[in-house]
Amino acid sequence: MFFQYPKLLWLLVIPVLLLALYVYRELCGRQPHLRVSTLTPWKKSGFSVMAVLRHLPYALKLAALSLIIVAIARPRSSEELERIDTEGIDIVMAMDVSSSMLARDFKPDRLSAAKDIAIEFLASRPADRMGIVVFAGESYTQCPLTTDRSTLINMMKEVQTDLIEDGTAIGNGLGTAVARMKDSDAKSRVVILLTDGVNNRGEITPQMATEIAQTYGVRVYTIGVGANGTAPYPVMTPWGMDVQQMEVEIDEDLLKDIAEKTGGRYFRATDNSKLVEIYEEINKLEKVKTTVDSFPVYKELFLKWGLWALACLLLGLLLDLFIFRRLP
Repeated sequence: MFFQYPKLLWLLVIPVLLLALYVYRELCGRQPHLRVSTLTPWKKSGFSVMAVLRHLPYALKLAALSLIIVAIARPRSSEELERIDTEGIDIVMAMDVSSSMLARDFKPDRLSAAKDIAIEFLASRPADRMGIVVFAGESYTQCPLTTDRSTLINMMKEVQTDLIEDGTAIGNGLGTAVARMKDSDAKSRVVILLTDGVNNRGEITPQMATEIAQTYGVRVYTIGVGANGTAPYPVMTPWGMDVQQMEVEIDEDLLKDIAEKTGGRYFRATDNSKLVEIYEEINKLEKVKTTVDSFPVYKELFLKWGLWALACLLLGLLLDLFIFRRLP
């Protein structure tokens, strides 16, 4: 166990001083609380356990104060670091968030299905450093490479359309994903590029982004998302939201070329189950044995110390009220 704010433990001097003051008053500063004509009845009483236990409420209150001080110093615990063999690589997930990802040939729609299945993939590889890049008419990094699964999953849940200019800039998305790992020293670097359209925007062409990925030794798995033929797509009309059948356009030749030149593979997902199978296949393909340090898992102990303090305080008050009541 260690403390996040160890300097606060100096406050433990306060209960020590209060204890010293209490002892001084008991030994040297006691005054009679009740005047009687004779002490004869009390002289015959002998030793009394209650006379000793009357100090217990004050001791409990001092204990509560001490426990509160320890609690606000934020005690924490963690397991020791150890070196373990794991299958860890660097993976960046580049996800299309253009408006066409709202098509409903997946349940409930392409983007929601892609996010849910990607979250399962993130959770299945706890030892990998992973990041998230999103793109539409432009691209940006949603989450840089990290092993913090909670952060990754929360950031993936926040992915949505309409945050950036609409369109499909495949080159920008791939280029941004490669840039996130160009300085990585991992044995294997992978981009999983998911899109449902044809490149029509961006300053970087897909061919140029592919060459950049080749230069840095980044392998790209491409996934084309969309049913065969047409797909139901929500369209705003003067009478409200309507669902219309629209043709599915995926530049499969481009996605195959990107995958082939970088040593990856191209996959076509036509429904939720197929997309799950694709991620499972990528999960099997990308396994590199390496040795890494496991990260310590910190556990906050504030609550335990706080509850003990509350218990001592309540017990002291109950003893004062019902057991060791004092005469006025």
